[in-house]
Amino acid sequence: MSKAQASNLKHAIAYRNLREWIEQVDALGELRRVSGASWQEDIGHATELLQHSETAPCALFDDIPGYPKGFRVLSNFFGGTRQNTTLGFPAHLNKFELSQAFNATYRQIVKQPVPYEVVSDGPVMENVQTGDDVDVFTFPVPLWHKGDGGRYIGTGSFNVTRDPVEDWVNLGTYRVMAHDAKTVGFYISPGKHGNIHRQKYTEKGEPMPVCVVVGVDPLNFLMSSTEIPYGVCEYDIVGAYRGEAMKVVTGKVTGLPFPADAEIVLEGFCYPGKTRPEGPFGEWTGFYGSPIHAGPVIDVKAIYHRNDPIILGCPPQRPPEEQSRYRAVVRSALLKEQIEQAGVPDVQSVWCHEVGGSRMLTAVSIKQRYPGHAAQAGHIASQCRVGAYAGKYVIVVDEDIDATDLADVMWAMVFRSDPATSIDIIKNAWSTGLDPSIPPAEKAKGNMTNSRAVIDACRPWHWKDDYPKVNMPDRETWRQAKEKWGYLLD
Repeated sequence: MSKAQASNLKHAIAYRNLREWIEQVDALGELRRVSGASWQEDIGHATELLQHSETAPCALFDDIPGYPKGFRVLSNFFGGTRQNTTLGFPAHLNKFELSQAFNATYRQIVKQPVPYEVVSDGPVMENVQTGDDVDVFTFPVPLWHKGDGGRYIGTGSFNVTRDPVEDWVNLGTYRVMAHDAKTVGFYISPGKHGNIHRQKYTEKGEPMPVCVVVGVDPLNFLMSSTEIPYGVCEYDIVGAYRGEAMKVVTGKVTGLPFPADAEIVLEGFCYPGKTRPEGPFGEWTGFYGSPIHAGPVIDVKAIYHRNDPIILGCPPQRPPEEQSRYRAVVRSALLKEQIEQAGVPDVQSVWCHEVGGSRMLTAVSIKQRYPGHAAQAGHIASQCRVGAYAGKYVIVVDEDIDATDLADVMWAMVFRSDPATSIDIIKNAWSTGLDPSIPPAEKAKGNMTNSRAVIDACRPWHWKDDYPKVNMPDRETWRQAKEKWGYLLD
């Protein structure tokens, strides 16, 4: 799909909240209702099973033992054709086309945010807990992984904070652990906007007001986990994407805005220096990447929730899984754009592969134009803004290779690269403490850097015309074969 084709695709969001989204997905036949699953292990086990399959349905858990009927948990929201529905595009687009179409739309709407609108009331205010009535365990918070240090109410959630100096609102996706009825802990990686806000409050010696939005529609959640420019409120991007202002109400305790039709919202304060042991938690790398540590906490002063509330669960698992799928769609097109903006010509496709958590394994397909073209593309992909954080391997391939197809990419790497001459190593690159390959001694010193491998899996430029020909049909012949004989695969 060309840039022009992607730009001409019009999106249309047909839902306004999580419940309308569920109705849409049910109509697609991609929703399974599950009754009687326990929060202790059943919901986590079922979610693990579903999230590793791109075609698996989402699950809505109800009748959870120990909780009233109607207090539900939804998991595995991003997959099948519902991922296209979530982003408002036709079901026939493949994942690369969806990524391109989404990015083309996003690049336009991010330039013209639609400010959120404060309203006096909304469904989220149907039930209000304050004072002694506050109880985080009102809801069936799952134990997502057997080895987790506790129950995590915040996985498909976002935290709302306000910059105390610049006065802008940020939504950030950070894991949130339930410590007790009135206390939750959270983890934010260094450099994230929510952590910058917290540092500013700490410097002023003031508590940081926080709202944790636990049940929200998938589009709002995805925008909160997308790399929105500094100083821009994600509500305003959601409004621009939908074509109408987000309706928000303000918390009675903090004055922070949260969606008027959210399912569940926790409101409180994060006090400087107040910590509790947080973790461990099974993370997006497929490991328990960070040990139990002293993490910041939120003293929950109020809870708001709809009747029959729904927790949106999006726990990370060993990739490929749900988080890596939606991050791949969002990141891949943006990375392609940044590589091109740096001056690299004829980039055919880019994919941040799900098996690498959409960060640690990237494929870049180019049509070679000059000596060093592949090295240029690979190094820029590994160090531009989207590719720099927590990357590890970049594989550059020729234009006949589909960057989204892992088998295609691996074939090119195995048969078109030479280990001794085709791999460049970059040292001391920006990584994360969740990277399990960083030695404990380095983590203890605060050294959260890693190395990068840029693998040139293109035909060598100086003799590419003499490289043996492949014994596969060209893309057009392959398309015709699939069209004529594809029924044999059904």
